[in-house]
Amino acid sequence: MSRRTLRLPAGLRPGPAVVLAVTVAVGTLVALGLRAPDTPASTDSDTSAPAPAPALSGTTLDGGRFDLATARGHVVLVNVFASWCGPCRDELPLLVDAERRWSPHGLRLVGLNVRDGAEAVRALLDETHATGLTVLPDPDGTRSVDWGVRGVPETFVVDRDGRIVERQRGVVTQAWLEQRVAPLLSG
Repeated sequence: MSRRTLRLPAGLRPGPAVVLAVTVAVGTLVALGLRAPDTPASTDSDTSAPAPAPALSGTTLDGGRFDLATARGHVVLVNVFASWCGPCRDELPLLVDAERRWSPHGLRLVGLNVRDGAEAVRALLDETHATGLTVLPDPDGTRSVDWGVRGVPETFVVDRDGRIVERQRGVVTQAWLEQRVAPLLSG
C-alpha cells in the first residue's frame, strides 16, 4: 500500500495561522464527539448537588397567587408542561394523585405551563381531572428558561429548604416518585 501526500501548488502553501485554525477546529470536533451526548426531553433523572431553586411566583391560572418562597417547609414538585404535549397529558393524573396522597405529609404540586393559552390549559385540566392544580402560566417561556428547562415535560423536586434536589427530564413514573419524592416526605 503506497502512501500519498497531498501536494499543493507553490502559491497555495498554508501559513501558520491556517494550520493553527485547522488544528483547533479538528480538535474541537474530536472533543465534542467524545463527550457524552445531551439528551433533551429524555427520561434522565438528574441527581446533581442540591442548588437553590430559582424564584417562582405570580398570578395563577385561576387568579390566585403562588410564591415558591412561601412554600418553605414543604416538598414541592414543579412540573413544567404544555397542553400540546402528549407525554404531559399522560403524566398529569399521576402527579395530581401523588399530591392528593402525599399532601398530608407536606407535598405540594405546582404546574408551570409553557407557551400555552388559558383555554387550552383549562381544557387539559378538565380532561385529566386536574382542575385543582395550581398552574402558573409562562406564555413566553422566560420562567422556564430561568429554571433551565430543556423540554416538556420536566419535573423538579424542591426540598423543604427551597433547594432543587431532583430533576426529571421526560415523563415521571410512579416508581420515580416512590424513589425520589417519598423519602423526602418521611422526615
